[in-house]
Amino acid sequence: MTTLTTALPAGPEAPAILHRCRELVAPALAEAVGGMHPWMREMADYALGRGAAGGAPGAHSQGKGVRQALAVLGAEAAGGSAEAGVPAAVAVELVHTFSLLHDDIMDGDAMRRGRPALWKAYGTGPAVLAGDALFALAVQTLTAASAPGAAGRLSAALGDLVRGQADDLLFAHRPWTGPEAVSVAEYEAMAEHKTGSLLGCALALGAQLAGAPQETVAVLDRTGRHLGVAFQIVDDLLGIWGDPAVTGKPVHGDLRQGKKTFPVLAALATPSGPALEGHLAARDDTAVVRAAALVEQAGGRSAALREARRHLTVAYGLLASVEPAPRPAADLRTLLSALGRRTI
Repeated sequence: MTTLTTALPAGPEAPAILHRCRELVAPALAEAVGGMHPWMREMADYALGRGAAGGAPGAHSQGKGVRQALAVLGAEAAGGSAEAGVPAAVAVELVHTFSLLHDDIMDGDAMRRGRPALWKAYGTGPAVLAGDALFALAVQTLTAASAPGAAGRLSAALGDLVRGQADDLLFAHRPWTGPEAVSVAEYEAMAEHKTGSLLGCALALGAQLAGAPQETVAVLDRTGRHLGVAFQIVDDLLGIWGDPAVTGKPVHGDLRQGKKTFPVLAALATPSGPALEGHLAARDDTAVVRAAALVEQAGGRSAALREARRHLTVAYGLLASVEPAPRPAADLRTLLSALGRRTI
């Protein structure tokens, strides 16, 4: 499994940090969902892992709650209480869940967290409607918090997320090489929008609801965006070389799908690029194994690790620049490291 342990020591406290924040946010999240239309509530409970299809009670995987934790820690880092960040945590969790519902439909993914995706359990139309309802509820949650500009920040982050998702979908139709090929710079912009925007929004909204100055809020937003790029790059590494027992995905899965990932794009930019291109076009076992070896030989794997480390280093520096409260600062550093290394 690919890690960044050579530069970034792991924090064994990360799961406990996530658990503390999830437990704090859970009652408010349940209250918000409880006010939805009964059918929407049933689907929201299913998507959040709080119920089974058809409305039967049952606990399933509810995700790690990363964005919830970032919102809570953002509030604490700004000198506020953990409770101050709860409305932000609820809002970003609802938006994240909404984005997953629509992503599964766009990607045709039939499974989510070990059971049928919502669109497979309820149908495409109902899943789209449930996603829309979750986004509307997220905006209502922030509006009720009476924090000027908070709903606008969330909407802007969603706009970036949609932009990143659009670019990711369009990348699939562009050639591997030539003037129309996807560049590393375009990839990083896509990753910042698709993954980093909501991570940055979570940190920033938590701080904003805690009364932090706008300068601090803006810096924390950038912190989360750099974390998102690092997170996406390491996800790319795992998509090629990750252990299937850990990732839940087949080895070399991203290569079989022809995805424009960072290691591949970095390798294509080297003199070895032309030799690699032919193997990327073929999807049989032999070609995929050879492509993975060529990507590594061309330096794509090492380049991806370096770039992920660079973004994490920038994120650490930005966090330190706002002089956060000591304990939440330590929790955030632990969480950033674990997320950037994909060990939680």
